Amino acid sequence: MRMKKIKNWINSRNLSTIKNRKRMSVILLFLTIGLFLLFVTRLSHIVITGKVAGVSLKEKTKELYEVHETLEAKRGSIFDRDGNVIAEDSSAFSLYAILDTNYTDLNGKKLYVQERDWPAISEIFEKYVKIDKAMTLKQLKPSVNKEGEAITTVEFGTNGRNLNFETKRNIEEELKQKKISGIYFKEEKKRSYQVGNFASYFIGYTQQDDKGNEQGIMGIEGSYNKQLSGKNGSRSYENNSSLGDVKPGSVKETKQVDGSDVYTTIDSNLQFYLEEQLDNAAKTYQPENITATLMEAKTGNILATSQRPSFELDTKKGLEELNVSWRNILLEDVYEPGSTMKSMMIASAIEENKFNESEQFASGNIKIDDTTINDWNNGVGEGNMTFRQGLAWSSNVGMVTLQERMPDLWQNYLTKFGFGKSTNLGLAGEAVGEIQNKTTVDRAMTSYGQGISVTHLQMLQAYTAIANGGNMLKPNIISKIVSADGQEKTIQPETVGTPISSETADKVLQYMKDVTVDPKYGKGREYAIEGLNVSAKTGTAEFFENGGYQKQDYLHSVVTITPTEDPKYIFYMTIKKPLLQGISANQIISDVSNKLVQRAIVARD
Repeated sequence: MRMKKIKNWINSRNLSTIKNRKRMSVILLFLTIGLFLLFVTRLSHIVITGKVAGVSLKEKTKELYEVHETLEAKRGSIFDRDGNVIAEDSSAFSLYAILDTNYTDLNGKKLYVQERDWPAISEIFEKYVKIDKAMTLKQLKPSVNKEGEAITTVEFGTNGRNLNFETKRNIEEELKQKKISGIYFKEEKKRSYQVGNFASYFIGYTQQDDKGNEQGIMGIEGSYNKQLSGKNGSRSYENNSSLGDVKPGSVKETKQVDGSDVYTTIDSNLQFYLEEQLDNAAKTYQPENITATLMEAKTGNILATSQRPSFELDTKKGLEELNVSWRNILLEDVYEPGSTMKSMMIASAIEENKFNESEQFASGNIKIDDTTINDWNNGVGEGNMTFRQGLAWSSNVGMVTLQERMPDLWQNYLTKFGFGKSTNLGLAGEAVGEIQNKTTVDRAMTSYGQGISVTHLQMLQAYTAIANGGNMLKPNIISKIVSADGQEKTIQPETVGTPISSETADKVLQYMKDVTVDPKYGKGREYAIEGLNVSAKTGTAEFFENGGYQKQDYLHSVVTITPTEDPKYIFYMTIKKPLLQGISANQIISDVSNKLVQRAIVARD
């Protein structure tokens, strides 16, 4: 009985196991069917929509095989008036070495630097690019980065960059002769400039922005950046995944537009000569600053212009110096010009019939309201003199006397001569200055160039009216702009006003000649040039600093117009706080002006 029960229990358990297995089989079958249906549904969704997790498979495939290229536009060049290059894009090369011992060709040839060649490489680098041997050997020695990985490629510092083609070729030839492998050159685009100081603030320079694009900084490079830059193009195409070449019909291209070339009015020979003269003056007399410009009288075109302090265009040497406020003094700084303003006072008085060249006045001092205005020799004066002699002798009293005859008209003439507004030369940062006219004393002081702030360019522009028969010409530094397809935009001389008549201009030129030839009253005889008639006006101005006018240091200046009878050139120069060392400021300035004007006449006439 017991055995029968046991047998029945075993049979019941076996039946239960079989049933469980059947159940599991059914469950697995339905699960498999469910998964298959889910897979089919998912696959159908992908096939129908072409997307996985919202991402387009077509776009992903396109990204995998599509190639995008930027067609970089060539930056335009900057030329002088004769077509000589001042700035242009060129190729530069940087040295690098491969140390990875796996870097071989298909035949097993070693293309990396081998230890046996280290001494020879260091000698070659020292010979051609002045890299210290120890530095080269240190770079070639195997090392690891912060993550402990072997460094496989190394460069060689500043001296190993910006190499020209000739240096690259010399290094390559010697490496080839000595059968040295592993040294290579990376080609880069470089902006090349005329060497040394060369109208540096008017030309400007470029530097790369965060996106690697070249951007103009200051001067023509900055103000004409859009024209010089051009416009990059693009090219895209799809690789044929099955063949590895370009898929037919997939190429899309937008051509680049190269930048325009800018031709300046600068004469390179005169510019180099001016830079040389200013270097000598700055070194010898150590002024706070100097500005100087030579302009064509009949066009307003600037032939040479510079300043000190400055920087070297090609190396940028000088820009990194401390305690120097780097700016284009020629157009960004304003200052009180002093007696060079007296020519405009005389011209205005002649134009308004308030001037008689033979009429006399008592020099020395004059009282305006409660203020006494003195002549430059501490109010001693030179006795009675004519108003014509007053210009040559640079009498403040004579100018104030004329200004009192036409106080409101004189203010109008200051505006007519372009003071208090931009010359619109076209470069960024140009200042406009200010005319002080709140009090009678303020207005009187402007007649001899105090109480009025001007720019270097404004003074040049005003003097074009005297040199050019009453027609005032806009200063200009651009002669033409030539686009990549050859279209030219020529900049013509522009008359911006006629403040005085031709007759008045001729008279002022004659009176200014007295400055260089009158044996008693001429205060600028240093500017006389043998064989030429030179009209000139000198200036010595106090400048306002630290809450008052400085009585010991001055801004010295001169304007010369040559030759008097048929003006061709206007020269204007200022020098602030020079160490005179026993000579006059006129001797310093005339040493620059006379040499430059004579060279211009010989070279261009």
